Amino acid sequence: MDKLKMHSPNLTEANIDKLAELFPNCITEARDAKGELKKAVDFDLLRQELSTSVVEGPQERYQLSWPGKREALLVANTPVFKTLRPYREESLNFNETENIFIEGDNLEALKLLQENYLGKIKLIYIDPPYNTGSDFVYRDDFSESQAEFLVRSEQKDEQGQQLVLNSSSSGRFHSRWLNMMYPRLKLARNLLRDDGVILVSIDEAESANLRKLCEEVFGSENYAGDIVWKNSSKNDQDYISVQHEYIFCFVKSKKDNPGQWLERKEGLDEIYKAFDEFKAKHGSDWAAIHKEALAWYRQYPESNPIYSSKHYSWMDENGVYFPDNISGPNVGQYVYELPHPVTGKNVKQPSRGWFCPEEKLKDLAKNNLIHFGEDESTVPCLKTYLKKTEYKSLSSVVFRDGRAASKRLRTLFGDNIFTNPKDEFLLSSLMKAIGVQGDDIVLDFFAGSGSTGHAVMNLNHEQKSSCRYILVQLPEDLNETYRTATGLNKKVLRNAIEYLKKRNKPEVLSEICKERLRLCGKSFLAEDSLFQESLQIDVGFRVLKIDASNMKEVYYTPDAVSQDLLADQVDNIREDRTPEDLLFQVLLDWGVDLALPVSQQSIAGKTVFFVDSNALVACFDTGIDEDFVKLLAGHKPLRVVFRDAGFASDSVKINVEQVFKLLSPATEIKTL
Repeated sequence: MDKLKMHSPNLTEANIDKLAELFPNCITEARDAKGELKKAVDFDLLRQELSTSVVEGPQERYQLSWPGKREALLVANTPVFKTLRPYREESLNFNETENIFIEGDNLEALKLLQENYLGKIKLIYIDPPYNTGSDFVYRDDFSESQAEFLVRSEQKDEQGQQLVLNSSSSGRFHSRWLNMMYPRLKLARNLLRDDGVILVSIDEAESANLRKLCEEVFGSENYAGDIVWKNSSKNDQDYISVQHEYIFCFVKSKKDNPGQWLERKEGLDEIYKAFDEFKAKHGSDWAAIHKEALAWYRQYPESNPIYSSKHYSWMDENGVYFPDNISGPNVGQYVYELPHPVTGKNVKQPSRGWFCPEEKLKDLAKNNLIHFGEDESTVPCLKTYLKKTEYKSLSSVVFRDGRAASKRLRTLFGDNIFTNPKDEFLLSSLMKAIGVQGDDIVLDFFAGSGSTGHAVMNLNHEQKSSCRYILVQLPEDLNETYRTATGLNKKVLRNAIEYLKKRNKPEVLSEICKERLRLCGKSFLAEDSLFQESLQIDVGFRVLKIDASNMKEVYYTPDAVSQDLLADQVDNIREDRTPEDLLFQVLLDWGVDLALPVSQQSIAGKTVFFVDSNALVACFDTGIDEDFVKLLAGHKPLRVVFRDAGFASDSVKINVEQVFKLLSPATEIKTL
């Protein structure tokens, strides 16, 4: 039977296989560092295949380039010998939830998720560290060789991915940031569905580079536009005071995502409430209601979304409306007389004529859908009701106070422990506009304070959906960040550290994120009594942490073990790992959804895991005999996995496949 590979996929090999299907003549053989033959690409021949003229050498072309770009691509394609270990005690509703929180380096996380969520993510939203000259970015060591990288990636913490201060005085200021982003975006694209969308928040420092980087990764033809978020009113900067941020939008494929993105106009609930009060006060005196509505709209500045709807200042028994243009598109096409409903005299006609035939217009007037003046001296208008125009195309400009999210979180936590968190209501409105619904998956691999998880809960609460999130956050040491922080940031970080200390929690950013998700869940439970009974919204999350592989080095390099060390290699699994640790690495290797329900049963004295009923059955106990194998086969699982050293004898191991072939022929069997 086959053995599981127990590491993330080798994307270089996969890319070579894809090229071989298109250009088999460009695939050759070359010797690797060990002198062994392996598949390779004849790039000179490949360039010729992709050119309409003779290719003689490198030519200038339109591209974004920087020092370390090729090494960054190599890092994106290199597999990691890591795993995800479950932490039930830090999770919320571990057995029931479908949300995933991954603690660790997001580059490694993206590699580990490649097979499980390939082409399954509807939306990726990220808010990467802004390159301001005083911020930390991920350090990916591109100076080492591929072999050195593989060796290092098996270690736990000594030389793992860490944060490094990216100073504007550094000669690699932009390059270091681009080297950090490039492999992560490359890997993220693989996870998007064909109709998937990626949104990236950024400020002006790297906006130009990020735009070109995304065009290279996702294709310039899949650029969907920018959203300018006006989130500040500061006036404390030289030259031009920057009061906005950007959100870049790219789709995986415009062919599969036509971009019919609509959003509900802001301020509608306040408008409806105000007109209800006007009607309660004035009854059917529509002129009095109109006069009071005009005064009410004047209290709002032009930047307020309510002000943009000020033309909806009239009301009748059908609702709030504005008098719209009634003239026709073609001059003189529809010309006829229309009597005023009060004076009986013919009203003034629009200069271009009416917009429709006489019979239709008189029918509209009969149903009170035409707005007439006090007498026949003015041209009537067509009533356009607010309830029929509540949605508009997704706007490229958003006005939202950047301090609002901080204030809400201060109420939630009882203290100010966040610096400029992203607005969860803005994110949930964007999710809704681009069509996140049902059981879609949202990914954020720069989770930060957890705004994306909060936004998904808001979205589900609003539209009664069951969308899921996958969040990834490095356990960034807040004390280390505090030492280099200044001003308000330093005060906020101190508050966050004290908050965690009081609760005996690790003083890391990922812990703040988890705490926010827990508190958000409690707030939803508290505010919605119906929700407490029906449990329609998933407020839990399953915590998984990146760690060294469960397998000893001998599993990956058996030929490197010397004779005198064989006694220590009888079992290829690390001693400190639990059966559930092994189960989740198997889920990774087999590409199974990490959020599927897991149950545990005792069969013939052995511990057996059932994933999503019979999608996968695993037993990592020792002493497995044929009688036990027959009992498992009776469940007819789609997949089954055993520990390689778990069989009672070699004969049992040999007979396993025969037993399943007889009792459950559709079952796929593997060992680790």
